[in-house]
Amino acid sequence: MDDPAIAFGVVLRALRKEAGLSQEQLGLEAGVERNYVSLIERGINQPSIRVIFKLCAALDVRASSVIEAVEKQLESSTSKVTSKRR
Repeated sequence: MDDPAIAFGVVLRALRKEAGLSQEQLGLEAGVERNYVSLIERGINQPSIRVIFKLCAALDVRASSVIEAVEKQLESSTSKVTSKRR
């Protein structure tokens, strides 16, 4: 996976589930619609920086740690593809 939007969605979904929240609950806490959370998690929509901070606040995580997790997601996917090509 080399798409940051998809990687962000994967990380967001994992954090949401770890927090025990539904998409609707996260949306309510962050002040966004449930369907928007779904679109972000599927990599269809990309949140603004403002929405990223709202989501992180609702999940009680630092935005920088989320971005770091997205980078790791991208790196692990890239390394899997690279090792398969060898």
